[in-house]
Parts: sequence; structure tokens; C-alpha cells
Amino acid sequence: MDGGNSAAEESASQVEEEVGRVVEEARQLQESAASHIARSFSEEQSLRQRANSIDSSVRRCRSLLHSCLSRRLIDAKLADKLEDELQRAKCVVSDGDAAAFLPNKSQGGFLRMFLGPINVRASRKDVQLKVKEEYNSYRDRTALLFLFFPSALLILRSWLWNGCLPAFPVQLYQAWLLFLYTGLALRENILRVNGSDIRRWWIYHHYCAMLMALVSLTWEIKGQPNCAAKQRGVQLFLQWAMMQGVAMLLQNRYQRQRLYTRIALGKAKRMDVVWGETAGVDGQLWLLCPILFILQGFEAYVGLQLLMTAFVRVVTEWQAV
Repeated sequence: MDGGNSAAEESASQVEEEVGRVVEEARQLQESAASHIARSFSEEQSLRQRANSIDSSVRRCRSLLHSCLSRRLIDAKLADKLEDELQRAKCVVSDGDAAAFLPNKSQGGFLRMFLGPINVRASRKDVQLKVKEEYNSYRDRTALLFLFFPSALLILRSWLWNGCLPAFPVQLYQAWLLFLYTGLALRENILRVNGSDIRRWWIYHHYCAMLMALVSLTWEIKGQPNCAAKQRGVQLFLQWAMMQGVAMLLQNRYQRQRLYTRIALGKAKRMDVVWGETAGVDGQLWLLCPILFILQGFEAYVGLQLLMTAFVRVVTEWQAV
């Protein structure tokens, strides 16, 4: 009996010692972590000050260079050379690990509306680059779908639906467009927060596209009789969407090649992506520009046809609210 009590007391003592050891290790870990965070915060503040100082110096030198150039106090070729060097210096700071210490860009109301007041800026460059790669992959996938969906609808209209589109497939396509443009706008806002050079107007035009897709969801797709005349606007829109898909594929390919060249030359950052103003080389522009101009002209024609349908054609109400 005494032996059993002794063994129990010894086991309890061992458990107590083990618990005490674990508690002490947890306390030491907390103290070490707090000390490390304090040191890291101090070092981070120092790096932030240096990064901000260099960024301000680059802007000041650029302003001084432009001032001298406007007053013809410096040779134009030398000014171009110095401008390139300043751009490379800016890329070194904003495109490397030091970019994490630059001031954060405002996330904007769109991100706050969908994600709330959370910080979407990645502190590590490899994570930021993964965000960019995912955006490029998303654009590539959706460009193919942008071409496939309207093509499938038009083919099925001729082969299966006897020249008359059912309402549900068209509205399903419009819902996908709303999802597409919302996804693009979200990704582009996140890229901008993480240092990409996407212009605001490029993001705003996707907001307009979201509104267009939302309005098109209210289209009342009329059927027989006289289906061809009633659905003329929808048919033209699907044809335009096919052309847009081709243009997106070409832009993604040609402009991305040009962007890689600019990154290699130090004239663009690794976080930069293809957007509306970025262009290919001269030979590629001979192919891209005519397609884009034709696309814009056809888009204007489709819009005019929709307005004519709304006011003077067969169907007086082209939209059901």
C-alpha cells in the first residue's frame, strides 16, 4: 500500500515538474518573441525611413532634371541617360524586397466594399509575384472563355435552336461576364496596392463593364414570332464579344512580350502587368491597332443598333426592369 502511494506521489511530482517546465518554456518563448518583435520593429522603422528618403530623392532628382531640361541647361541625350538611371534606381527600390518598406497605397472603396478593412499588401516579393502570375493566368483563361461562350451560343442558335436564342443561356453568359469583370477589378486593385503600375482609368473601365453586364442581365430575350428581328441586338453583341476575345488573346500575347523586354531593360517593374496603354513593338502594332479600331467601331455600331431597337424597331422595350 505504501509502495503504491509512493509511486503515485512520484508520478504526480513528475507531472508537476513537466507542467512547470512547459510553462517556463512558454514564458521564455514569449519574452524572446517580444524582444525579437521589438528589435524587428526598430530595424523596420529605420529601413522605412531610408526607403522613403531614397524615394523622395529620386523624385527630387527627376524634378530637377526636368527643370534643367526645360530651361535647356542640360543636353537632351544626357537628360535621357540620367532619366533611365533614375528609373532603374526607382525600380531597384520599388521592385525588390525594399518595396515592403515603402508607404502603402490606399486600397480604395472597392476593395473595402468586398473584403472589408483588411490589408491585402503582401510583405514578401515572392507572394506579390504569385499574385501577378495568378492575374495573368486569370486573363489568359478568361480570354479563351470570352471567345468560346459567344461562339457556342451562336453555333447552337443556328444548329439547335432554329435561329432563336433561349433566354437562360444568354443570361447565364451575362452573369459570367459580371463575375469576370468583378474578378478582374478585384485582382487589379490588389495588384495596385502591391506596387503594380495599373492606371486607375483601366480599373474604372472594368467598373463600367460590370455595370454593363448588370444592365444586360435585365434584357428581356424575346422569342417567336419574328425572333431574328427581336434578337438582332443580342446577336450583334455576341459577335462583338467574339471579336473582343480575339483582341484579348492578341493583347495578352504581344503586349506581355514587350513588357518582359521592358522589365529586362529596367524600364518596368516585375509587378507591372499588361493593361490598356501598354503596347507591343512596331511590327505587332500593325496587327493590333487595326483589330482594336475595328472592334471599337463595331462596338459603336452595336450600341447604335440597340438604341434603334429600343425606339423604332419591332420591340419597343429592349430592356425589362
